[in-house]
Amino acid sequence: MTFNAGPWRDAERLARSDAPMVDPFGRTVSYLRVSVTDRCDFRCTYCMAENMTFLPKKDLLTLEELDRLCSAFIAKGVRKLRLTGGEPLVRKNIMFLVRNLSRHLQSGALEELTLTTNGSQLSRFASELAECGVRRINVSLDTLDPDKFRTITRWGEFDKVMEGIRAAQDAGIRVKLNAVALKDFNEHEIPELLRYAHANGMDLTLIETMPMGETGEDRTDQYLPLSTVRERLEQTFTLADIPLSTGGPARYVEVKETGGRLGFITPMTHNFCESCNRVRLTCTGTLYMCLGQDDAADLRTALRASDDDAYLSAAIDEAIARKPKGHDFIIDRAHRRPAVARHMSVTGG
Repeated sequence: MTFNAGPWRDAERLARSDAPMVDPFGRTVSYLRVSVTDRCDFRCTYCMAENMTFLPKKDLLTLEELDRLCSAFIAKGVRKLRLTGGEPLVRKNIMFLVRNLSRHLQSGALEELTLTTNGSQLSRFASELAECGVRRINVSLDTLDPDKFRTITRWGEFDKVMEGIRAAQDAGIRVKLNAVALKDFNEHEIPELLRYAHANGMDLTLIETMPMGETGEDRTDQYLPLSTVRERLEQTFTLADIPLSTGGPARYVEVKETGGRLGFITPMTHNFCESCNRVRLTCTGTLYMCLGQDDAADLRTALRASDDDAYLSAAIDEAIARKPKGHDFIIDRAHRRPAVARHMSVTGG
């Protein structure tokens, strides 16, 4: 399928003289995460409820509209674009969007096009993703035990994810594993996950669970501080801090015994807000300037109000000017309600 920019014009025609997007705290916004769907073929217990009510398809932006919005951000200085969900690869005709966004890689306007996936559909799409210039992806994997995998995902098939990871690597895509550290669930498996990832040429990033949306689980019981995890790992491994940055919030160490890298994403014990360079766009055209705040901007109205990208560009500028200093995530016995009502699947983490 060939993309026709048509009446909305390619965003690269916008004047490159536009100043970079800088928020009120002097942080340059160069990273856009785009949730292309709120739907997923898993129901991970820390992410969403088992019986979810998803958005009506009529409320979603079309793939052409998502392309136009992403392109407007690229014209304004976004250099890294990550597609998320839900599960991005369950969006119908998703490769149409990936193929068209890849033109920004070819022009040099975009440095990286990547995605975060649960791996369930990777065996179908890995080769085409690589052909479109996707060079690395994140795969969410919280356990290597097939039975526990089914428990945490509710619906997931472990063997299908393993097949997907192999397909991505065979296509030349670098895979990084993301694991949410969960108390009394996978906390004692983390050394095994680390060894597995590094033995197979993958980095591993550990993530603290975040209080977003009602999931039917008590996050106070799930929450495991990564400071505790690191202390435990250092009883077995030699961890050396390194200055690696992949554009996201992870802080990395090198593991001497394996030669691999381990990342820590710690929104609860040590927030990463001071260096935040990202904003999040939903599949309905809502822009969240912070994962842990409810303030948002309606870009769908601006998108559909005019074919003039200057109008859309102004709406983006107004939103960036409201980007807050940081989030308000709290997990303790006194704060049982989620910090924000929306589920993680709405904004893709």
